[in-house]
Amino acid sequence: MHRIIACAIEVHRTLGPGLLESTYTRCLASEQGCSEIRFREQVPVPVHYKGVHLECGYRLDRLVEDRVILEIKSVDTVMHVHRAQLHTYMRLMDADVGYLMNFNSPGLVDGIHRVTLRRPDATNILK
Repeated sequence: MHRIIACAIEVHRTLGPGLLESTYTRCLASEQGCSEIRFREQVPVPVHYKGVHLECGYRLDRLVEDRVILEIKSVDTVMHVHRAQLHTYMRLMDADVGYLMNFNSPGLVDGIHRVTLRRPDATNILK
């Protein structure tokens, strides 16, 4: 996880805020590739509804090491809908950890939001 964040910080340190999301996405891909971090971009997010596998057009920005979801933004303000989008992708992909990275922050540390899903503990449900 530290390597993922280090790559993002390096991109932000080099470019600064104010560019398009697509620019940060491409530069982060380059940085992660140089750091030998495995990732896939624009990963389809399927919806399973009543036992039926549906492709509804959802795509997450990046899946790192097949377990961490990155949603990359370049917005003035991270809104609830951005966090909800990440939560939904995590739930549908059964991922425990995700990062919402807003590169339009003066300091990227303020623009990184780590999200974890709280999974119910089966022993607590039975009590």
